[in-house]
Amino acid sequence: MIPLNGGDLHIPWQKELARAFTTPEQLLDYLGLDAAPWQAGLAARRLFAMRVPRPFADKMEKGNPQDPLLRQVLPLAEEFAEVPGFVTDPLDEHDSALPGLLHKYRSRVLLVLRGGCAINCRYCFRRHFPYADNSPGMGGWQPAVDYIAGHPEINEVILSGGDPLMAKDEHIARLLDELESIPHLRRLRIHSRLPVVIPARLTNGLRDRLAQSRLRPVLVLHVNHANEIDDDLATRLQRWQRAGITLLNQSVLLAGVNDDADALEALSERLFDAGVLPYYLHQLDKVAGAAHFAVSDERARALMAQLLARLPGFLMPRLVREIGGEVSKTPLDLSLEPS
Repeated sequence: MIPLNGGDLHIPWQKELARAFTTPEQLLDYLGLDAAPWQAGLAARRLFAMRVPRPFADKMEKGNPQDPLLRQVLPLAEEFAEVPGFVTDPLDEHDSALPGLLHKYRSRVLLVLRGGCAINCRYCFRRHFPYADNSPGMGGWQPAVDYIAGHPEINEVILSGGDPLMAKDEHIARLLDELESIPHLRRLRIHSRLPVVIPARLTNGLRDRLAQSRLRPVLVLHVNHANEIDDDLATRLQRWQRAGITLLNQSVLLAGVNDDADALEALSERLFDAGVLPYYLHQLDKVAGAAHFAVSDERARALMAQLLARLPGFLMPRLVREIGGEVSKTPLDLSLEPS
């Protein structure tokens, strides 16, 4: 077994969690912005707690109230609006097969490894998710493992949350030991935004443990804008790619953040430079409190048509929507784009 410290002298990502910004006033002051114009929206943190790690804040442009990274995390007055069709459980996830285990697709299960997240994005489709009832923790994994072992049609486990990388390396390794003993499993997929907001979370120890696994490891990042990938993150991702870990990215199309062909093109190019392939571009899940981020399907298709003229096919994310109860994600047909 490869030592889990992997040569790391310490785990600074945990210290970064402890000193994250938790109030809008703190973050705005750090960015040199006057909080007065935002007062009507600052109370929205009562609807969904605010959490922004400093490494992510350091990627924002100081003095710019329209910074695309700031817009993703700053509570706004629009969150109080009640918009028809925007609900607390847009993907019908609150009823699970077992606590913390979602079996939405035939060959894949999603395991909510940790309820917490390093950053609370204001458009999060799980901002109302009952994590208290769906985070089994270390002592509660066995029923989920038994369920997976008893369903031979399952060949892939997806670790989700919250954010699964909020778990310690040692805990992930222990779960991986259990999953590797199930013969019909082929892949382990980890969906995480934590490395984007705290690059130091990509530890050598976790990389090495995943690289030695008999399960094919896939890390799916959540990056919405090219500015989220600084040199530190890019260097760490390149090391993970060289270790044989498949790196993919999924984004959400967000008004005022990346609903622009230039921004989406720059994102795909920057991802590829870091060793990551674009995977999905999601239309916003209609979660209550996030309607102000919505982009129309017509606008989304127009943006994708522009990207097709600019990018090679392997850098084109697939435009999709997730619909609760459906057996797969639903692609948005670009042929419907009006001429």
